[in-house]
Amino acid sequence: MPERIAEVTALLAEVLAPRAPLTVIVDGGDPGAAAVFAARLAAAFPPAARAWSVDAVLGLSGPGRGGFDSALNVLEPATDRVLVYLRGGPRHRFAEGDGERRAQVVIDHRDPEWPVIRHLHPDLADPDRWYLSESRAFFTARAAGWDSRFGDDIPRYTEAVRLAGVRPGQVVLDVGCGTGRALPPLATAVGPAGRVFGFDITPDMLDVARKAGRGDCATLAVADARRLPVGAGSADVIFAAGLVHHLPDPAAGLAELARATRPGGTLVIFHPTGRAELAARHGRTLRPGEPLSEERLGPLLDGSGWRLRSYEDVPDRFLALADRR
Repeated sequence: MPERIAEVTALLAEVLAPRAPLTVIVDGGDPGAAAVFAARLAAAFPPAARAWSVDAVLGLSGPGRGGFDSALNVLEPATDRVLVYLRGGPRHRFAEGDGERRAQVVIDHRDPEWPVIRHLHPDLADPDRWYLSESRAFFTARAAGWDSRFGDDIPRYTEAVRLAGVRPGQVVLDVGCGTGRALPPLATAVGPAGRVFGFDITPDMLDVARKAGRGDCATLAVADARRLPVGAGSADVIFAAGLVHHLPDPAAGLAELARATRPGGTLVIFHPTGRAELAARHGRTLRPGEPLSEERLGPLLDGSGWRLRSYEDVPDRFLALADRR
């Protein structure tokens, strides 16, 4: 079994084994992927925990919109049942259903040889048991080709920095900086009297930033956005591109960003495409209550030390600005 698959199934077995006996239902992915993953997951349990049922549901609960619906769209989690959803497979296969939303475990399975846990319900495991290692696994596999896929959106980063009103002399933290596409315009905006720091949890992403010369205009460091290595009130501006929706607990993450920012400072939540375009890229549609929806983001910010100042969600940009209270 490939090492990455063994890591993922071993972690899930460790988390789920104490809850036995129960049924684990796996769905999603390419045709046949659920059956293969379910078999590998079952094999990862120790012999003492084999009073189990690990089922591969083939996603045929009846006609859905444009095809067959996912069985997870009609099942609910229960004390004796865990739902596992594999992202990937035919585009838009389950886009109109609630399978992923209902699942307690969501796995990125676009590359079956490199599965990555993207969500574990907190009732199953604290994020500290999986978030850091799994996020690094996800982005490490993509770091080398990141700029070749998305490098043409650099002008949108420059415009976001301008709209955010970053000023000379300010201290800016680019949290989740990735390959550093925002670092040059941020450094230009703060000028020689300011400072820019780029933090990311994935060393390979920072290596790409350095090779592109973006480390010349900022201080780069490996850091978890949930525990920033700075004192309280250190930053004038926090730039967070593509970060908030990746955090396992957005409210706690926003509170940590607030801790690191001085009163009156600015939070820039940005993505170089709008939410609908980003969702379509991943083969799904937007749903009410997502973390970056306007109706949810405002209260999230308000409860985390911020006040939402402006909100823009257009095809070529998502940009929300908030003030530290």
